[in-house]
Amino acid sequence: MSLNKPSLLILAAGMGSRYGGLKQMDGFGPSGETIIDYSIYDAILAGFEKIVFIIRKSFEKEFKERMNQKWANKVKMEFVFQELDDLPDNFECPADREKPWGTGHALWAARSVIKEGFGVINADDYYGREALKVLYDYLTAHTNSGDYAVVAYLLENTLSDHGEVNRGICKANEDGYLELVEECKGISRNADGLITCKKAGELISFDKHSLVSMNMWAFQSSYFQYAESYFISFLESRLNEFGSEFYIPELIQDLIERQIIKVEILTSPSHWFGVTYIEDKPFVAAQLQKMIDDGFYPTNLS
Repeated sequence: MSLNKPSLLILAAGMGSRYGGLKQMDGFGPSGETIIDYSIYDAILAGFEKIVFIIRKSFEKEFKERMNQKWANKVKMEFVFQELDDLPDNFECPADREKPWGTGHALWAARSVIKEGFGVINADDYYGREALKVLYDYLTAHTNSGDYAVVAYLLENTLSDHGEVNRGICKANEDGYLELVEECKGISRNADGLITCKKAGELISFDKHSLVSMNMWAFQSSYFQYAESYFISFLESRLNEFGSEFYIPELIQDLIERQIIKVEILTSPSHWFGVTYIEDKPFVAAQLQKMIDDGFYPTNLS
């Protein structure tokens, strides 16, 4: 692996509560390929030479065996764990805590294995080959500690027909950089086509062309220092708050407002699709099969 070449971090520690199982290990391709497999295939073509997986110890053996069997000879891999008791010094996880600490904490878990710039994606989202190339090219061209970016998608193209989703709503400033990113939970489209969510008891509507973050980020290694500082403040006030989570957009918004980083908004011609609910699976499988039929992917990735 080339010195300081960017890595790709894949968030794969999710519990799949709405899906009803570990969707990061579910097969969607004709030979049982996971969505992660297609992301790795595209990431290698884009130029990435190191993949870091954030997983949980509860499924470590099965996950490692599956990834090593398919990819060990093609790309360097690291496996790190998002666990409830992995907290900054002087903090102890509440005994009744069951829910993970959130995406911001999941990335922080990789602090010991990433010293270079890195891209971030979800395990259960298909971002597209062009998007991963955009991510890689940005990271190779931008290496300053304050150079961050988000690959944004249109809100209307990221909804599920089968229930609510969570999205980071993005707003650009006049220079085209990210001014605001707000984590919005429970977004859905009603029968009239209106896209809404509830916040603080109020119904908020969104333009279908709103840009959203799908957790596809370009970060520098400075992230880990910023995340730890923010996470300590979070724990000081919310350690014993049931279900509280530290989200990536919250940290990014704080850093933007304090003018510590600038976040470029990147776009790509790729089409996103993903799985939130088990009912989303047939659509995803059909989209992948179409790309195989068109010659974009081989029938078997291994």
